[in-house]
Amino acid sequence: MPRPVRALGRSALVLTLAALMVTVPGATIPLPDDPVAAHRSTGCGLSPPHEPGATVRYSLTSGGAERSYLLHLPPGYTEHRSWPVLLAYHGRGGSGERMAEWSGLTGLPAVVVLPDGLIGDDDRSAWQGAPYSPPGVDDVAFTRALLDTVEAGLCADRTRIHAVGMSNGGGFAVVLACAIPDRIAAIATVAGAFYPHGLECDPARPVPIVSFHGTDDATTPYTGDVERGLPDLARWNADRALANGCRSGPETTRSGLDVTVLEWSGCDQGAHVRHLVVDGGGHTWPGADVSGDEGRTTDTVEAHHELWRFLARHHLPLDRTGP
Repeated sequence: MPRPVRALGRSALVLTLAALMVTVPGATIPLPDDPVAAHRSTGCGLSPPHEPGATVRYSLTSGGAERSYLLHLPPGYTEHRSWPVLLAYHGRGGSGERMAEWSGLTGLPAVVVLPDGLIGDDDRSAWQGAPYSPPGVDDVAFTRALLDTVEAGLCADRTRIHAVGMSNGGGFAVVLACAIPDRIAAIATVAGAFYPHGLECDPARPVPIVSFHGTDDATTPYTGDVERGLPDLARWNADRALANGCRSGPETTRSGLDVTVLEWSGCDQGAHVRHLVVDGGGHTWPGADVSGDEGRTTDTVEAHHELWRFLARHHLPLDRTGP
């Protein structure tokens, strides 16, 4: 693994679990079974780069730029069993650190990687695929380098690498599902900004997706924004189900008073599509204890809990893992 970023002191590098963890009932989100040895990463058997249960900032060079990311090891991490990996992408103007603080993702039984986007328009961080992202940025190549680094230094389950994103980060998770379906088992998006990305997707391997979106989201409107190239979310999810070859659905259920769940099944290669609609929800992360002017946050469901239940069911086909 690369050395931790030198500019930060030890107290700033190791973020306490009290600050970053959200308790999740272990019985409802179990750690997937350890895979066969052939699908464990080359880092299995190596001592971890920092103490399990801690979150530390590291850097690597990609595309001639120094890139920064947070790496969280679950408290029970051991180099003798392989772990799922969550790649977590913040929204426009955000950071890995801020996402770690309120998303609850570091409370899941997985290695969690929270990278920082480069600065794009208006001096705000952003990810590839959006019109405001840095010109010429190749965050797909950065993600490949990041995965290579993680797999070389940690004991990772190469069949259970997932991408999670908020807003612009959610849009980038979709870019990854298109660009590197041989590395990404499934994705989750919250308030996703699905701009046209212009990439040619691999039709041979559909990627499962769970998404969350509020009907009163003023930033990425549920009914879309034609001028900005943002789709209607109901249509977008139906199109995903069609592209994934789903033959059943959507089955509609209600969760509490304000969440509608739509699920498509019978999909090619088990690439299910699940969509949670938050009635009156804003541009927010369901279940997060944060305040701001982005609209109402539901507490009916917790996004980190729900997305893990979905992601933990999916893994790459045994013959599709990347190098």
